[in-house]
Amino acid sequence: MELNNLLYFLTTAIILTIMPGPDMLYVIVQSISFGKKAGIILALGLCTGLIIHTIAVAFGISTIIYNSNFAFFTLKYLGVIYLFYLAIMALKESDINLNNNEQFNKIHLYRKGIMMNLLNPKVLLFFLAFLPQFVNVKNENTSMQMIVLGIIFIIQAIIVFTIISVLADKIFIKLKKYTKYIKWIKAGVLLLIGISLLFVNK
Repeated sequence: MELNNLLYFLTTAIILTIMPGPDMLYVIVQSISFGKKAGIILALGLCTGLIIHTIAVAFGISTIIYNSNFAFFTLKYLGVIYLFYLAIMALKESDINLNNNEQFNKIHLYRKGIMMNLLNPKVLLFFLAFLPQFVNVKNENTSMQMIVLGIIFIIQAIIVFTIISVLADKIFIKLKKYTKYIKWIKAGVLLLIGISLLFVNK
């Protein structure tokens, strides 16, 4: 792959990551709820999900899912159900936990990030459409090119999400007295993401 092509890909990837979206919103809300560490751990989970999506696109698995109505819509509705479940769990979070930004289950939060991206057909469609645009078809090893591009995308996403988590953590200090409302905001964000998935079609 040419250097110019990689730089163009990286620039585009950063712009797309910075743009407000479901992942960004949830990282922000999570960081405000429990601090920057929580936001970074969630981001690592989300990006782990992207690793799996990258591999799936590179080896044609995403194409198989996309071409199968059963597989695609199963993924879609599992994602909706999971997000609605997370919204309910968010409402059950106690105000005490929200006021202590060290009290959160790191493993659970990491797994949550993975599942949110794995069960999101929007991510599948995005990677399926985005990565091939920057692949040099003259090079026979297109799968490896997609993996390299996916890794670049994931690294920049981790950096961007880390910066966002740190900034959101600063906001937490100013909003600490309003933490009883944070869980409602978090649940609302998850519900909106889940509802948006209902309108995802091929």
